[in-house]
Amino acid sequence: MQHTQPKIEDAAEPIVYVVDDDEAMREALLDLFMVTNKRATAFSNGPEFLETADICAPGCLVLDFRMPGGTGLDLQERLSKAGSRLPVIFLTGHADILTSVKAMKAGAMDFIIKPFADQDLLDAVDRAIKLDSERRKVDAERNRIQALVDTLTPRELEVMFAVVSGLMNKQVAYQLGISEMTVKLHRMSLMRKMQARSLADLVRKVEQVRRN
Repeated sequence: MQHTQPKIEDAAEPIVYVVDDDEAMREALLDLFMVTNKRATAFSNGPEFLETADICAPGCLVLDFRMPGGTGLDLQERLSKAGSRLPVIFLTGHADILTSVKAMKAGAMDFIIKPFADQDLLDAVDRAIKLDSERRKVDAERNRIQALVDTLTPRELEVMFAVVSGLMNKQVAYQLGISEMTVKLHRMSLMRKMQARSLADLVRKVEQVRRN
């Protein structure tokens, strides 16, 4: 049975990617996600997925662990090297504790043993999509703040980092070798550019862009 999937670029709703060499399993998973109103598309192997899918799109990856031509761990590693943070849920028919630990350490969201209850997989997918959404919100906010930081002059940057470190205006002036009035002017300007309502708000924003 051929499933007609919406084009990936047609909507921003999360996509559940399925990568499994077993055609019957792919069809069963697509049916499951379709009846539970989840947008999904499937691939028979890792290279096909990497060539076709948008690995930066919102969603998650349901990945068979053992496939011809490369394991799920191989694909997970390639995604990581490509900078993708797509949450990965592994499916496997082999309860290998060492392998599952390795997958989890590499960033896998879940490791589900076949046969599995449909609801267990659906719950795992919901958790993965929620995590992906939360990550994207954090990244978007960090990028927004970084864009504000990029509008500051070199001197305003110096003043900002001195201020958020806890120094008073006169201490900043002494440290930078400028007048206290000049510090106050730079501080007013950078607060406006950073859209900071208070010193606490400025500190929060600086901490956010400093995080990796």
